[in-house]
This record gives sequence, C-alpha cells and structure tokens, in this order.
Amino acid sequence: MSQYVTEVLEGLKKKYPWETLFIQAATEILHSLAPVVEADPKYRKHKILERLVEPERIVSFRVCWQDDKGEYQINNGWRVQFNSAIGPYKGGIRFHPTVTQDTLKFLGFEQILKNSLTSLPMGGGKGGANFDPAGKSDAEIMRFCQAFMSELFRHIGPDTDVPAGDIGVGGREVGYMFGQYKKLANEFTGVLTGKGLNWGGSLIRPEATGYGVVYFAEEMLKTKGDTIKGKRVAVSGFGNVAWGAVLKATQLGAKVVTISGPDGYILDEEGLNAEKAAYMGEMLRTNPRAVAPFADKFPSAKFIAGKRPWEVKVDVALPCAIQNELNLDEAKALFANGCICVTEGSNMSSTLEAVDFFMENTGKIMFSPGKASNAGGVATSGLEMSQNSMRLGWTSEEVDARLHTIMINIHKACVDSAARYGTPGNYVNGANIAGFLKVADAMLDQGLV
Repeated sequence: MSQYVTEVLEGLKKKYPWETLFIQAATEILHSLAPVVEADPKYRKHKILERLVEPERIVSFRVCWQDDKGEYQINNGWRVQFNSAIGPYKGGIRFHPTVTQDTLKFLGFEQILKNSLTSLPMGGGKGGANFDPAGKSDAEIMRFCQAFMSELFRHIGPDTDVPAGDIGVGGREVGYMFGQYKKLANEFTGVLTGKGLNWGGSLIRPEATGYGVVYFAEEMLKTKGDTIKGKRVAVSGFGNVAWGAVLKATQLGAKVVTISGPDGYILDEEGLNAEKAAYMGEMLRTNPRAVAPFADKFPSAKFIAGKRPWEVKVDVALPCAIQNELNLDEAKALFANGCICVTEGSNMSSTLEAVDFFMENTGKIMFSPGKASNAGGVATSGLEMSQNSMRLGWTSEEVDARLHTIMINIHKACVDSAARYGTPGNYVNGANIAGFLKVADAMLDQGLV
C-alpha cells in the first residue's frame, strides 16, 4: 500500500465519516492507483489525489412542488460537479427516496473515471433528489421536474454541465426538465441527454448501457478464446440497463435465464426471447418496481420472492440493478457454481469484500467494474451531445457501431493499463489507472485550478 494513498484515504474517513458509499468508492479507486502515484512523484507533489477526491462544486437546494391534492411537498435536490479537467460535467440525475449527497458523491467520483475511459471530452458529475416517482401522476412528476429544474438551470449548460437520466429519470422526466430549462434560459441547446427522438435525442440511448455491458463481456471472454454465444447468463435489475443487456445478450446467442426487481427474481429456464424482452420493456413503463407479474404472463417463468439471482448456476453474471447488490457470499456462490465472468452493469454493483474475492481469484473468474463495463450509456450520451452540436442525427446502426467501438477501446485500455502496472487481467486496476491518467495529466496541464 502506498503511504500517499493511505494518507489521503485516512483524511477522507476523518472528514466524511458518514459518507460510507463515497468512502467505499474512494477506497477501491485509490488502492488501484498506488502503483501509479508511487512510480511518478509529480502526482503527490501537485496533490492530485487530494484534489481529485474533492468535488469542484456541490449545489444543494430545496425543491418545493404541489401534489394533485393541492398540498405542498418539499424534497432535497443536489448537483455534484466533481471534475471538469477533460470536459463539461456529465452524469445522470437520479430520482429515488434513498438519494443523499453521499450517494451522488460516490456516483460522481466514479463518473470522472468512467467518462475518461470513453475518450470523449466529458468531465464527471451527478445529480438527483430524494423524490420517489413511484405512484405519482404524470402531472405531479411534471410539476416536480419543473420545480427541480427551476433551481438547477442556472448551474448547467451545454458547455458547462450536461445532465442525463438515471434511476427514476427516463424520457418523460428529461422532457419535462428540458422544457423548463428552455423556458427559463430562453435557448434550445443540448443541455440534457436522453431526450425524445423527435427533439434531439439519439437512437438506442435507452438500451445503450446494457448493450455496452454485453459488448464488454464479449471482449472479456475473447481474452480466453471464448464467446458469449451459448452461455447461460444471469441478469439482475429491471430497468433500462437490464433491458438492454437482455436484448443484446439474446441477440448474440446467449441464454438469459434471470431478471430481478426489489420484490425478487425471475428464473426462466427456457431463456428470454424477443417476445419476453418486449414485455419486459412494456413493464418498465408501467410497473418498474415489481417483476412478479412477469411470471404470470409466461408459464416458463418462475418467481422467487425476496431473493437475488446469484444463487442460479450460470456462466456469466451481469449485475444491472443498483450499488452493492452482490455481496461476498453471493460472489462465492457464483464462483462455486462455475461462473467464469462477472461484468457489472450498475455502478459499484459489488461490495468491497466481493471485489476482493474476485481479485483473489483472477484467472479463474473474470470481473469488470461498472466504471468500465457500463460506460456505454454515458458514451452514447456523449454521442448525443455530438449530434446536437452538429444539428444532425445518426441511424441506430451508426450509433450502435460507434458504441461497440468505444467499448472495445475501453476494454483494451483496461487490459493494457493493468498489464503495464504489473497486474495483468485485473480489470479493476486497469480501469481505474487508465481513467485516472488522462484526468490527472489534464489537471497538471491546467495548473492549480
């Protein structure tokens, strides 16, 4: 362990002891960077790690809105603008009752390296509110989004900060926020991504993160002379990421046997086909918090209440739900059942203990962190930004091809960086180092800012 890394981590723990998610993310990332900062003293001399772990700006605000009964409701909103060394802040907005500043700091910190890995000019940021869209009418969601953007609009812009969607924020919410921004700023610009196709959005954006996860898994398997075709695959989650992963894995010949939600998971030994994937997409729009109805629709599907799918015997696991959804016991269960590849689709899907277990068994089971393997979503958001700047649109085939190329390049960067710093096959180290070097060197070039 690097003394420099230890000092920075201990300082963070003393300064923010209550921010457990942020400390978890920082611990994983900074440990990986030890060989880099030890090999080159300029990073310590210019205190790059101390600067990297502190957001450039955090905007905190109240969101006052009115429900359908005419009663006033108050929520908290944030935008964490973490690092702009290589481009305008870029990262999603999350609406969920569990959102805190800690949540958004961990997500924003990961976003710095994720965006760097795409090779697109995007800095790292994240935002959200402790608002629960579930059970709200369209009118209530519109009023909340308008109130949220009325506070946020003065802090963002196409060359300053370009938010996107995330959990609880899809095309509907992006539309309401964009409309309010346009009214307040009196401009039609690419200030948000994930927009509707008829007013500046990009084709395949909803599926992009899941597509990218599968493309990355395919590249991982290729390093072993293998392919995802014919593999049994477990997917967790029931949002756009899981949906995209199911679509692309099935398209490439894999057999997806699970999906999951907060209520439990679905096991379908026949595998999800095009009809089932289409129904999954329909359910996303109507009841995204429960997967049990899926089993009512398809006789081959079995619902297992209150559990996660990592007990199922599969070759490939794609966790696509939420942070810390895969713990040490579940990692051991996957390994014992012969799983050869775990590719994260959600941000920080695995606990630190689970990640350590995967690292200890590198060579027997491959593991990729979300900042590398789920970068397809923000990469496609970056492509949407490019299309907006040029005032043109690309076909779905063009966007998919560009996305595929980006994921191949991210995989290569991870593999090359891991090998260069003495840990071949370690995707955690490779992703963190490759992402860090670009950002850190840009910070050095720009001086003390």
